[in-house]
Amino acid sequence: MTTADTASPHTPALPSASGAPFRAALVQMRTAKSVDANVEAASAFIREAAAQGATYIQTPEMTGTMEENRQALFAVLHEEETDPALAAFRALAAELKVHLHIGSLAVKASEHRAANRSFLLAPDGSIAARYDKIHMFDVDLPNGDVYRESAAYRPGELAVAADLPSIRLGFAICYDLRFPALFRALAEAGAGMIAVPAAFTQSTGEAHWHVLLRARAIETGCFVLAAAQGGTHENGRKTFGHSLIIDPWGGILAEGGTEPGVITAEIDPAKVAAVRARIPSLTNGRRFEMVTPGEEGRLHLVSPGGAP
Repeated sequence: MTTADTASPHTPALPSASGAPFRAALVQMRTAKSVDANVEAASAFIREAAAQGATYIQTPEMTGTMEENRQALFAVLHEEETDPALAAFRALAAELKVHLHIGSLAVKASEHRAANRSFLLAPDGSIAARYDKIHMFDVDLPNGDVYRESAAYRPGELAVAADLPSIRLGFAICYDLRFPALFRALAEAGAGMIAVPAAFTQSTGEAHWHVLLRARAIETGCFVLAAAQGGTHENGRKTFGHSLIIDPWGGILAEGGTEPGVITAEIDPAKVAAVRARIPSLTNGRRFEMVTPGEEGRLHLVSPGGAP
């Protein structure tokens, strides 16, 4: 389902599914350039997670390749229907009978643009949901690193949520973490768990990774699960690692280090309702207008007509 047209700051949060507790796992990676090598590495960790009893398994952003050179990237791009990595992961989800959330793959969206696309694969191997990263990371960092995600990738336009057996899952990817309106919209659409697969840089991760993920969990009363890239990659890029599973109160249930591996935690959907009853900020939210000196303006979440 999409939340773009239904969520509003004046709509009470819908109840999330409150099913049985389940085990979730995050796969931390150090993705290289070779798609085949990355699929092999991810698959080994996914099998390990399933062996530990996880029924929801998430991999990081850019699971398929960490190729930043635009020409080299487009040389290995495939459309979704013919993407070999996606086909391999669909077969693995069906074999293990798990919900496999591939944090993102670079897929061909047009002749000149890719999509940074997340896939939720059902236990029968079908695609249960897909989400294209909305916010593009375009920045010049003080240490000299330059990132221009929009040079190769087309931004998405739809917020997405999908139902797991026990809870509703909201989708985000990496830089989306810095845009809390997206997380609020997902929570108002009934998400009780939000995924943030990422490839956070070392410098920004050290400063903001933990505090932003915990804040998003606290603000929404959601579990937040963020599988991360970690370490120094083949192309020289340094990512922060520290994959996190956070509960709706903001507590850290599990955390990775900087090396590739698997972390797991039990997700109890009943905690979502309990926390939201204790801090009902989703239902207490109200519309408001923003007035600036010399002119009137409205926040982007307020309807153009200013209806109550």
